[in-house]
Amino acid sequence: MTTGAKAWRQRRTDAPETAAETAMVLRQLMVQPWLVAGRDDVGIAAVRRNEAAIREVLGRLGWVLVVERDFVRLRKSPPVRRDAWAATGPTPLCSSWFFLLVAAAESLPPRVSIGQLIAAARSAAAEAEISAADDMAQRYAILAAVKLLEQRGVVESLDGDLNLLLREDDPPVLLAVHHHRLVHVIANFGTADPVTDPAGWLHQVARESDPARRMRRKLVDDTAVYAIDLDPDEADWLSRRVRGDDGLPLAEAFGLHLERRAEGAAFVVPADAFRSRDALGDRPFPGGGTVAHAAVLLCDLAESDGMVAAERPGWRGIADHDVLRHLTTLAAKYAGQGWAAEHVAAPAGLAVEVAALLAGVNLLRVETGMWWFAPPAGRWERPREPRRDQARKGTHGLG
Repeated sequence: MTTGAKAWRQRRTDAPETAAETAMVLRQLMVQPWLVAGRDDVGIAAVRRNEAAIREVLGRLGWVLVVERDFVRLRKSPPVRRDAWAATGPTPLCSSWFFLLVAAAESLPPRVSIGQLIAAARSAAAEAEISAADDMAQRYAILAAVKLLEQRGVVESLDGDLNLLLREDDPPVLLAVHHHRLVHVIANFGTADPVTDPAGWLHQVARESDPARRMRRKLVDDTAVYAIDLDPDEADWLSRRVRGDDGLPLAEAFGLHLERRAEGAAFVVPADAFRSRDALGDRPFPGGGTVAHAAVLLCDLAESDGMVAAERPGWRGIADHDVLRHLTTLAAKYAGQGWAAEHVAAPAGLAVEVAALLAGVNLLRVETGMWWFAPPAGRWERPREPRRDQARKGTHGLG
């Protein structure tokens, strides 16, 4: 057993209350990597009380904890499945405006109007030769980007209604710019140019040469880790070290349970470890609505009737044409009984949204005409029939 593992287990024995609070803070930081004074004072105080223990755990993952006077920032590695995250994350246009606003805010005074900030961002866009037309798509993207900055505490709305951006060119909105937080917006750096060599830059910021650290990050950061996805070094770690001095103590530090099966492993949140679904992440699964209901019903069909393949132990497969047939049958069954009319009328479009939902939470792989459902996909009970109001709520996922 390593020194770090011994220290974690010793703390849990000597001070269970302290270990429980440390685990709670670690889970909070995974869901909310920015804690800002005035909004998250309880969380910041808990970080300060347990700072040494938190840093020790995060060090095993290669992540950095920034603790300043008025904010806390977890600087972590990029998501382990970047494409799935991008599919449900901010739009490319919103992301562009996010960084244009960051670049513009650096040179502005601590108090600015929203119009000043946007004008400076448009100047930055012109300098970088980025198109920034003034249309509704741009306005929605700017509003979403400003709200992302607010969530991080980089800018703060002091007066006025940000939503007026959709109707007015320069609404009466006063912002505070927290310049000392701007430098912490970008958590990962690469020497490649993200404009001329985006693939090279992404490879640099996501690269981790140590297989043990890669595996720790995957277990903490994702729904489950599957054996079929691992290279030989990662598979060796999963076989020899996940229960011993490396994986199990890390799960315990986060207040999680390690579940190890032939098809892979997962860190599981115990039912008594969180107060609400929001504590699990920003995409709870299955959620409400037509897409979520259809997803769980397909998981049920895959578990009972899906194909098996020797090279994918524990996985169940349904041919894509059978998926469409099942969804067409289900749409006819639930038409007028809770499913949204647009999905009932277009099962093919529903299939696209179901695939995005399940892939986003690492429960599905679509490959060469087959939908492969991951082993955990069979562990959700079929939900009750959706109410009409549920069908309009849209889709959420699991983080």
